[in-house]
Amino acid sequence: MPQKAYFLKNANIVNEGRTFRGSLVLKSGLIERIIHESEQADFSKDSFIEMDLEGLTVIPGVIDDQVHFREPGLTHKGDIESESRAAVAGGVTSFMEMPNTSPQCTSLKLLEDKFSLASGKSLANHSFYIGATNDNISELKAAEADHVCGVKIFMGSSTGNMLVDNPDSLRSIFREVKLPVAVHCEDEATVRKNLDSAVQIYGEDIPHHMHAAIRSHNACELSSRLAVGLAERFGTRLHLLHLSTARELSLLENENRAGEKQITAEVCVHHLWFDIDDYSRLGSRIKWNPSIKYKSDRLGLIEGIKNGYVDIIATDHAPHTLEEKGRPYTSCPSGAPMVQHSLPAMLSLGNKHGIDIEKVVELMCHNPAVCFNVKNRGFIREGYAADLAVVDTRLPQKVNDGSVHYKCAWTPLNGARLDASVMYTFINGNIVYEKGRIYDDKKGSPLEFSR
Repeated sequence: MPQKAYFLKNANIVNEGRTFRGSLVLKSGLIERIIHESEQADFSKDSFIEMDLEGLTVIPGVIDDQVHFREPGLTHKGDIESESRAAVAGGVTSFMEMPNTSPQCTSLKLLEDKFSLASGKSLANHSFYIGATNDNISELKAAEADHVCGVKIFMGSSTGNMLVDNPDSLRSIFREVKLPVAVHCEDEATVRKNLDSAVQIYGEDIPHHMHAAIRSHNACELSSRLAVGLAERFGTRLHLLHLSTARELSLLENENRAGEKQITAEVCVHHLWFDIDDYSRLGSRIKWNPSIKYKSDRLGLIEGIKNGYVDIIATDHAPHTLEEKGRPYTSCPSGAPMVQHSLPAMLSLGNKHGIDIEKVVELMCHNPAVCFNVKNRGFIREGYAADLAVVDTRLPQKVNDGSVHYKCAWTPLNGARLDASVMYTFINGNIVYEKGRIYDDKKGSPLEFSR
């Protein structure tokens, strides 16, 4: 059966720093034509499904460069199918998934196994990081640049404990790997010292607000400074994942040139939404690594977005069961689900803090494509893949645990009111989400990279 073609008319289109009224022609999985309102369409619409998007906003599909979908080996928490369903319900059309699964994805064979899993399960486009260890430099160097999104280094232990702590190994990776190197930065010695001190006071059941002091400002800044120093020394293409402190912004350039930067950085939605005052209400539901910290950090990161220090907004989507999250602090895993509501949450934060929708699109759609050299995605351009999110910015939604598509069946945003709702998601020209309904007969494609 030939692929359906669409004529999307009367939309507010947000792309490359501006918003304009117009229409889009989608055919054979691509954006065939962009028609501004002032132009007269000169093609026959007879073979197209016509959709009137009056009052709705069309943006490029969100590209989330940091998710944990838990497959293989941890599928009681989530899996590629369940979490990609949640992603497309939130306007996320492409994701890059982390290697701390079981087994840990630290070889080319295990990496290909993940791609094979995703080919039959993922509704969204996808790529996977290969994980660094202290002794797998040959595998990292052999990863195909046009096939693999990047190398992930844990410079602080987290869920799955893939810590790379050998200085010689770190130097080798930063010197020899040509793929983008994405780094989780927390100084392990500082975290362990802080944790030991907290255990001495509280035992195993440490209050969750202490997470901000255990995985502290100093732990983050020390590690980020080390990563930046190594990247500057060896010319590494470095991407700093999930910055959580305002102080780390001083390590970065503040120019909006994501594609030309050697060092880029992201902030995650939860570090912009929550701060230490929320632990009393939400406890372990907002226990992430790096930790959610203080109001000054949250507001400082928001200012960093406005001032051009931040290149990407991502989620670090990391589901765990509520039973796991109910354990005492020292055995409670860090991480929480976020991918289904990241776009509406960011649009809400934008309304509150004066970040316009064009900037949100830059950080969630354009820049992930630019920073990782994603081929023909991330923009509304003729000839690019028809990956689109259609949003009603006038339709608020109240989030609750019962409305999520995550296998873990909960969200840290339970009870939150968001200012916008995703109405449709197109991936490769196919509607995969429509007003609450998910169509799973079409699967996403592996991402390709122009490097």
